[in-house]
Amino acid sequence: MSKSPQAPHPAHQGMQATAIGIGVNCALALGKMVAGVLGHSFALVADAIESTTDIFSSLITWWGLKVSARPADENHPLGHGKAEPLAATAVAGFLLIAAAMVAYQSFYQILRPHQLPESWTLLVLVGVVCAKGLLSRFALNVADSTGSLAVKGDAWHHRSDALTSAAAFVGIAVAIIGNRLHPDVRWSGADDWAALFSSGIIAFNGLSVLRSAIYELSDAHPSLDLEAQIRCVAGEVEGVVNLHKCYVRKMGFDYYVELDVRVDETLSVAAGHTIAHRVQDAVRANIPMIRFGRVLVHIEPTRVN
Repeated sequence: MSKSPQAPHPAHQGMQATAIGIGVNCALALGKMVAGVLGHSFALVADAIESTTDIFSSLITWWGLKVSARPADENHPLGHGKAEPLAATAVAGFLLIAAAMVAYQSFYQILRPHQLPESWTLLVLVGVVCAKGLLSRFALNVADSTGSLAVKGDAWHHRSDALTSAAAFVGIAVAIIGNRLHPDVRWSGADDWAALFSSGIIAFNGLSVLRSAIYELSDAHPSLDLEAQIRCVAGEVEGVVNLHKCYVRKMGFDYYVELDVRVDETLSVAAGHTIAHRVQDAVRANIPMIRFGRVLVHIEPTRVN
């Protein structure tokens, strides 16, 4: 079944969202690094490091989306859809590396005295939280509409950046206010504890994305609800007695469906073949998630009383 020209491939939507994220992250990473160094805030520097990993992971995401959109060829008869969860695996790796780097540097900074952050760095963080929050929401909407695991991982990267910035805001605010109320206590570590907390959030998101990517790469069943929809649609096709088996696996943006359909054993081969095509067309037409996918129907004869 040919793709509708009015419906762009989900990979192209994901690539556009990823390109926007790369541009925003470049600007934010530079701004946070400069503000962190000049404002004596390691939480901001850690945030800038995390944004830098966002850039590289987004580039990998963009590449994975581009490859996954390629049509099937002689070496890849089922298409290139697995490039998308592979890209998501790489994004998860970047998240975990970023978490380890931030945690290590946070411990290092906690153990050594250093200058309090400047109060103006709070304004920088407010802008960062707003920008990354909006970017995360935008990317998650694209991920939900396209079913892209890689874009979802990229969206969580943006959201983790917003969370680390929010944690940095709290840490810097505590350090500044605490120093004014109790100057005899060393409050500079609050900034670093905020960065350490952020590393935990980053690691959690990384493991979540990695788990989903591994599930998809290992052809785990994507959704019982989706199987129920397929069975319902296929079972209503004229000539179908019932369904025996239904296997569904996700290949990047596409879903590959294998159905064992039972028909009257007295039907001719041609009639059974026609029913198989009707089932394929019905599943694609009524389930948007499978409009670009492949539906393989195996006809099984059965006795009808």
